[in-house]
Amino acid sequence: MIVTTAQKPTDSLAIHAKQLSEELGGRLVERRQESLIGLKKRYKDNCLLVVDGQGLRYYNDSEDPLYFHPSMAYVRVKRLRRGERDPLIDLTGCAPGDRIVDCTAGLGSDSIVFSYAAGETGHVIALESERILCAVVREGLKTYVTDHEDVNEALRRIEMKCAHHRQWLQQQPDNSVDIVYFDPMFRQPMHDSASLQPLRSLANKEALDAESVSHAVRIARKSVVLKEHRDSGEFERLGFERRHVNKIAYGVITLT
Repeated sequence: MIVTTAQKPTDSLAIHAKQLSEELGGRLVERRQESLIGLKKRYKDNCLLVVDGQGLRYYNDSEDPLYFHPSMAYVRVKRLRRGERDPLIDLTGCAPGDRIVDCTAGLGSDSIVFSYAAGETGHVIALESERILCAVVREGLKTYVTDHEDVNEALRRIEMKCAHHRQWLQQQPDNSVDIVYFDPMFRQPMHDSASLQPLRSLANKEALDAESVSHAVRIARKSVVLKEHRDSGEFERLGFERRHVNKIAYGVITLT
């Protein structure tokens, strides 16, 4: 993987790019006036991470980069700001002050909603096993600015960790969090989406396993929730009570 910057980086951006190249094991390359296509051809590498003032952009074989954006999470949070309900918050029983673990963070959408709902006294730990995806989202949560300061604060409160959820859950003490949430990558996509293709190329596609669910039940005080395709058999396989919300289904294990 190539790590580079915008064409005229500040000193701080150049230092940041160097740090990321060391963290992710990428080749640090000065951008100068070179195009991204030119860099790929010169170094015979289609994987490229660009560090600029707006965050990180990761290019693989697609021309469309992977980058952080709150997207529908921002829409959902704005509804919460207006006093409306969110199905995931209702299903999990999330309340101010709760401690939540998002075991499969992806682009962080549900973590953002949880963080806003849990409020200033709550805490969200977002786990992502894939290093590049974790770095892109982690940096975005630090720097992305919305029109609402309370939403910005919710982004900053999320603690992003590069870890596989099974190993992380094994190490946690009993009853140490309120909610554990799983949203594994659907193995049967609901629809083809060019915007999701960069994410699918990086995301961990492993199926959720019973051991992880067992540890989640052990450490959670309120609920363990699984998001899946509505036709999925994962709920029955793993012992969740199925709840349908439009084309999406959730499995719930209620602990209180």
